Amino acid sequence: MTDPVRRSREAPAKINLGLHVLRKREDGYHDIETVFHRIDWSDAVSVEPAETLSMTCSDPDLPTDEGNLCIQAALDLQDAAGVTDGAKIHLEKRVPYGAGLGGGSSDAAATLLLLADLWLTKDGAGGRPGAEVHAMLHNVAAGVGSDVAFFLEDVPSAYATGRGEKMRPLRPDVGGFELSAPVVIVVPPVKVSTPDAYRQITPRESNRPDLADLVIGEDYARWRRELTNDFAGPMMEAHPEIRRAHDLLVELGADYASLSGSGSAVFGVFTDAAGARAAERQAKARGYHVGRG
Repeated sequence: MTDPVRRSREAPAKINLGLHVLRKREDGYHDIETVFHRIDWSDAVSVEPAETLSMTCSDPDLPTDEGNLCIQAALDLQDAAGVTDGAKIHLEKRVPYGAGLGGGSSDAAATLLLLADLWLTKDGAGGRPGAEVHAMLHNVAAGVGSDVAFFLEDVPSAYATGRGEKMRPLRPDVGGFELSAPVVIVVPPVKVSTPDAYRQITPRESNRPDLADLVIGEDYARWRRELTNDFAGPMMEAHPEIRRAHDLLVELGADYASLSGSGSAVFGVFTDAAGARAAERQAKARGYHVGRG
């Protein structure tokens, strides 16, 4: 029987279709531009009322205190909203972490949306209007992580700038841009530290293609020439396992393959659906974590 007070939602991961590191900022962060694209691989988050704030997770290797973005998001929302209620948060972890797939950010966004429903809707403690809650969630999200805001919105893809928090949906006129070809995501057995990855990047602003137009065109021959992730070369050089996973997708017939985020996940776009299924099987047979887009 379903618990009527428990709220649950899926927390989908993402891949980056291109990623340009443009400049280092005075605050120590970097300005980037990228296209976030949701994939089918997802975690699941649930919350239920409680007197205090606590968290459990299906993966015992993940922290369940303030070291987890879900708890950080919950604490920041409590502060922003002036809420004293607690909640029990449970994370069913399926998406590999340290892979550039945004799983932790998506988990945090799902937590914010669930707790807003629990604490701030007309039936909850706050009774705030929807626009006020929406603005509050985005303010909180920006403090939790650069790409958390993307997962607050129900859009399949978005062009992102700033630290990744400034976004506009792609093709909102047709309900959002989605890839027309299947995607296979392969995660090699290596985790990449984002701060370490940025230390290996030389920012560059000039001679960049129009990233949004390039992605929307879905010209995979042009993608191979122009759609770049600035982390790809350095991460493949630093981690041969990433290069092997990338090269495997190319060998198996991907029309386009690249790194997601700062890695370690790589993805391949296949115009041949049967080829995508075959690649998925072969990657699994070689022991990789594999997902579909």
